[in-house]
Amino acid sequence: MDFLNAIVALLNFVIIPAAAYGAQLALGALGATLVYGVLRFSNFALGDTMAFGTAITILGTWWLQSHGVSFGPLPTALLALPFGIAVTAALVLATDRVVYRYYRQVRAKPVIVVIASMGVMFIMSGITRFVIGVEEIRFVDGTKFIIEANSFKQATGLSEGLALRSTQLLTMVTAALVVALLFWFLNRTRTGKSMRAYSDNEDLALLSGINPERVVAITWIIAAALATIAGTLYGLDKAYKAFNYFSLLLPIFAAAVVGGLGNPLGAIAGGFLVAFSEVGVTYAWKKVAGYVMPEGLAPDGLLQILSTDYKFSVSFAILILVLLFKPTGIFKGKAV
Repeated sequence: MDFLNAIVALLNFVIIPAAAYGAQLALGALGATLVYGVLRFSNFALGDTMAFGTAITILGTWWLQSHGVSFGPLPTALLALPFGIAVTAALVLATDRVVYRYYRQVRAKPVIVVIASMGVMFIMSGITRFVIGVEEIRFVDGTKFIIEANSFKQATGLSEGLALRSTQLLTMVTAALVVALLFWFLNRTRTGKSMRAYSDNEDLALLSGINPERVVAITWIIAAALATIAGTLYGLDKAYKAFNYFSLLLPIFAAAVVGGLGNPLGAIAGGFLVAFSEVGVTYAWKKVAGYVMPEGLAPDGLLQILSTDYKFSVSFAILILVLLFKPTGIFKGKAV
């Protein structure tokens, strides 16, 4: 029984939360790696794009709820998500037209475009805070739990209860569907193949008759969709606060770099690697160890390597190690 309790505790506090968090990071890292692969610069405005897209989705959710519209056991935010994606896509396309297009035309160095994206980040951050404010917002409705801890205890007779929130399951299912759709698009459609060709060799792609502006526009639209979906899932799973999305920029880029910038499969693997590392390092393992170790050897301390206040330092450490020893990432993306 103690072994089963240890497994349940591990699922409850490490595996399930890390899997949901990893799915959110993976979607964000996919957006980062697509922009880097096609447009050849690191988009530092990604976190605030997620915040803006989620803010618009929240406004859409409130509007639907004010008219008595709901989605049954699922969050109403899912109905508002297409609206959030459309508005965010319009914003990033306008930003590309006003800012990034000029730097492409003059063939500016990537570091200059990165600095420009930092300016876009601050402007977008201000717009988001002006639109929705700076307070924490909880906008999840519908069914809260798929599995409740007390019901699980009563059904199994274990002392540990397993809790699975609907938002966690929703995150993992939605992420799987989005990733499958994205890979189908990139590998099976003519537009997706054009994006891959443009990413591999820009000059050869132009000679083949590929329209670069169309490829750029599609890339921004996909990046906006991924950012809005990832941001909304993160907000539903935890809570929405605009500054939190700026903080997500580090683990998202760590995930993209670990997997290999420009490699979509690497972005997914990197997202889960960073998530499980953050959760595993900051979790207090005393309870699990108490179940699996002999009674006399049970630890007195928390067995926590780092406090949760320092979880982003795990992402930073992973990012530094990868840049030092394997800058192309696990799946050999483009060198940073």
